[in-house]
Amino acid sequence: MVRVIEAECVACGACADVCPEDAITVDDVAVIDQSKCVDCGACIDECPTSAIVE
Repeated sequence: MVRVIEAECVACGACADVCPEDAITVDDVAVIDQSKCVDCGACIDECPTSAIVE
């Protein structure tokens, strides 16, 4: 299960742009809808601040 480290997230939206399941929304920080997430890891690889971890 991937999760967002809120203190590291800069809300750039890069993770949401690459999510194939449209499971990430971005407001003040990225939020991952775990019911949609398939743990593909695309968001982890794309995050410039390493705010998304497994």
